[in-house]
Amino acid sequence: MRAHPLLEQSTLHYPSSDGKPLADNTLQLRWIVYLYSNLLWWFRDQKVFIAADLLWYPVEGEPRNAKAPDVMVAFDRPAGDRLSYKQWEEAGVAPQVVFEILSASNGALEMLEKQQWYARYGVQEFIIIDPEANRFVPMLRVGEHLVQADFSPESWQSPHLGIWLRRQEGELNVFFADDTPFKTLTESQLEAEAQRKRAEAAEAELERLRQQLREQGS
Repeated sequence: MRAHPLLEQSTLHYPSSDGKPLADNTLQLRWIVYLYSNLLWWFRDQKVFIAADLLWYPVEGEPRNAKAPDVMVAFDRPAGDRLSYKQWEEAGVAPQVVFEILSASNGALEMLEKQQWYARYGVQEFIIIDPEANRFVPMLRVGEHLVQADFSPESWQSPHLGIWLRRQEGELNVFFADDTPFKTLTESQLEAEAQRKRAEAAEAELERLRQQLREQGS
């Protein structure tokens, strides 16, 4: 006798990994971390879920139907850790924005298949970045499809994220909506270290002044 469909569905396994590496090379990895970490910081005080290389299951009962975007952004979903993004557990909200960072192993047919899959399941904005060529291609939803946006290859602003992608002197960089540049992890660490040293110097100067006042009062 066949089990009840609800019982069958409850025993389905939704893997948290597709068995593929996070990135094929260090350049691709740097770009994934670059986008993920800066977007996480930018939306830190908002109800936005941001993930990198996380399996997204759009349909309950279909564990083989999944994709793991290099970076994805889902508005109106709480931040926090997840083993995967099961859309039926996320109030039915599909990630609105996804990024794919190209490497040598990515072919045109693969990107076309992803474009069609993302369009089928509700993505509003699909951005492909080629870090080796310092180029990007943004796609926006038009009806049921994701189509290439009308954009300048030198500068384009994401309508959902507000960020700018700019190619300056042949190099591709990303900027926040307030025009400040995204920072690499190294730049962020150096800035944090500089702030720590300034705070320590200020505290040392304050202690010196306190000591001077104590000596004058004695």
